[in-house]
Amino acid sequence: MKKIYLSLMLALGLGFLTSCEMDKKPFGSLDETTAIQNVNDLSRFRAGVYSSLRSMNAGGWITYQDIQMDQFHGLVNNGNRGGNFSNALFTSADGDIESMFAGCYSRIAKANYLIDKSAEMAASGLYKDKDADLASINRYKAEGHFLRAYSYFFLADHFSQPYAEVDPTQDGTGAMIVTHYNPTGDINAYPSRSSLAETYALIESDLQAAYEGLVAYEKTDASNVAPNAIYLSSYAVAAMQARVALVKGDYATAFAKAKSVIDSNVYTLATLENYADMWVNDANSEVIMLAYMSKEEGLASTGSTYTASTTETQADYIPTCGTLLNYLQVDGDIRFNTYFKVWNLDVEGSDYQAYVFLKYPGNPALRTTEENNYVNMPKVFRLSEMYLIAAEAACFVPEANGNVYLNALRANRIKNYSAVNYNSDILLSEVKKERELELLGEGFRMSDLRRWNMGFSRYASHDENPALNNVVVAAGRSMTYANDDHRFTWPIPKTEMDANPNLKGQQNVGY
Repeated sequence: MKKIYLSLMLALGLGFLTSCEMDKKPFGSLDETTAIQNVNDLSRFRAGVYSSLRSMNAGGWITYQDIQMDQFHGLVNNGNRGGNFSNALFTSADGDIESMFAGCYSRIAKANYLIDKSAEMAASGLYKDKDADLASINRYKAEGHFLRAYSYFFLADHFSQPYAEVDPTQDGTGAMIVTHYNPTGDINAYPSRSSLAETYALIESDLQAAYEGLVAYEKTDASNVAPNAIYLSSYAVAAMQARVALVKGDYATAFAKAKSVIDSNVYTLATLENYADMWVNDANSEVIMLAYMSKEEGLASTGSTYTASTTETQADYIPTCGTLLNYLQVDGDIRFNTYFKVWNLDVEGSDYQAYVFLKYPGNPALRTTEENNYVNMPKVFRLSEMYLIAAEAACFVPEANGNVYLNALRANRIKNYSAVNYNSDILLSEVKKERELELLGEGFRMSDLRRWNMGFSRYASHDENPALNNVVVAAGRSMTYANDDHRFTWPIPKTEMDANPNLKGQQNVGY
């Protein structure tokens, strides 16, 4: 596949999305100078915000960093799909890393165009309905700010060292910042890497602009402030602000933002009775935002990263025994039976009973044939993450009681749970355990271990069925990372380093 990097995008521009309906394919192109002439054009173009969020919350965007860590083993017949991550063999020339890096900058370019054009249209007054059209224009601009922040955060959380482990004010530690759509073929104008502090300042500024813009819009139309929303709301932005602040180590903001979403009472945690259904049918009172999919358009399958067969006889990656044991330490954890099922796997002509990971079991409404395609709508933000953020951040915020949030979550995940009040040190350890249990397979594990400055060793033996030890990829079976392993940060793609002379000397350590 041809890959478009930042340097090329600056020179060549970008393709524009044309669909005005989220259930239609948002593909096509428009000339950049004539793409947006009125509010209707702007509305069609902003569909790219949602197709981008859908892509960035499905498939390899969330599975690669998880299978890179400690929770899954690759099987020998997986065709090396994801193997460079699982076996720690990726380099700066890795195609998947290059694609995600380029994908972020492609989305940043689209966000820049949307922000600029929205501002121009709002200032021009060239729209019919002064109040309604202007409200829509400002909404679209807010959504553009969100997409830019979301993309830069992915870059910061994968292609830069953790905020607490580096001098964030040092040039070359952050992302290459571009805030206006201005293609150029002058390689001397290509940006170098900013400081990490500058990158986070832009992310925070964009999120605040998105938050304020959507709060203003919701004063006239609050229909999207509801569970299972497919468009951004101010609460979805607040959830993102909480996530960013936690990763940065800004615990006061992380706690306040997570608490604001919880205290809104717009969303409620899934219960013991309906938790499993949320993962099948993609709807529940705790889902703050969904990335919409329909079977009439191209679908992104996340579940197939783990389950490689519609006949329930193949799997590319299975949970380690250590992952399974984490759920069995307490009786009655409903997540064990929700996430894992025993399949009889055919591995190189022999049968092996194994637990497979089925958190993405496939929504029947999204099947295009009678066979299961393991497609589920990505749950971009869930309330349970806010409870976990509040509980963790509270460990560092005076007068905040994180036990309230941890106990509330566990009461909705563990049958007959009895609340426990921990001191701050033990509470932090318990929250770490709970994040691993609740967020398994949702793309958080690498970010969490980076933030906690923790290494890992994969649980090497499959005690549940020792025969599986013979069919796990040997290179990744007992994978170990020290807490300061350079592979916790991905490399800047070699293609980008070669194309942009201003990146000289700014490659990440170890590559």
